[in-house]
Amino acid sequence: MELKLRKIGNSYGVILPGEVLKALHVREGGTLTLLPNEKGFQLTAEDAEFDDQMAIARSLIARYRQTLRELAK
Repeated sequence: MELKLRKIGNSYGVILPGEVLKALHVREGGTLTLLPNEKGFQLTAEDAEFDDQMAIARSLIARYRQTLRELAK
């Protein structure tokens, strides 16, 4: 899929077709991340479910820090 680069103020941007936004599960105001990889770049969307799961994991790690240290021995 080809996307045209457009000047927007002092920056440049691309317009993402609706089908791409739907596949990435994002809407206006959503966060996208551009990551370098071996073929160039990969565009990914913020994953709210994963973020929620990580927040729960961090709270459990903080709560059971001493227990986890003992188990790691």
